[in-house]
Amino acid sequence: MAKRVFFTSDTHFGDHRVLNIRPRPFGSLADMNDAMVAGWNARIGAEDEVWHLGDFAVAKVAERFFSVLNGRKHLVTGNNDGPGVCALGWSAVQPYAEFTLDGVMLVLCHYPFRTWNAMQRGSLNLHGHSHGRLKPLKHQFDVGVDARQFRPVSLDELIAADAHAGEPPGDVTKAHKRKGENG
Repeated sequence: MAKRVFFTSDTHFGDHRVLNIRPRPFGSLADMNDAMVAGWNARIGAEDEVWHLGDFAVAKVAERFFSVLNGRKHLVTGNNDGPGVCALGWSAVQPYAEFTLDGVMLVLCHYPFRTWNAMQRGSLNLHGHSHGRLKPLKHQFDVGVDARQFRPVSLDELIAADAHAGEPPGDVTKAHKRKGENG
């Protein structure tokens, strides 16, 4: 199977405070941690790549969770990622990243931007931090777990969700017309 690329943010493994930020649907911290590990590993294979856009885990449990999550992991640091989290076996650790995936330029940061590189040419801003509470700008996606069913998401899934935003489930007619497709 070919390598796939996924994005996520704001897992906050081991941090009980996050259960109340935007109330998460878990009865306990252990339930949250277990559900997110299961959701991650159900989607991510050993060869897949995951870009975590910050706020991974509290330091005292970070290694435990890092070691059980599948994939080749990159960290774009968030405001809660201290030296212990940054020192894990990430493939890369940086505050910001830009790269092209499947012909689409991506601009990654923990924080959402008002403007970003090449935004007028269709680049996408992927971010976390807002826990699904911030209305996105055009071509901007919150990849945090609160906004993405508590699991990593692919670029194709983000683009498909954006194409159908504001439409009733199953109604793809408007999206096809917007893109100039017939049928």
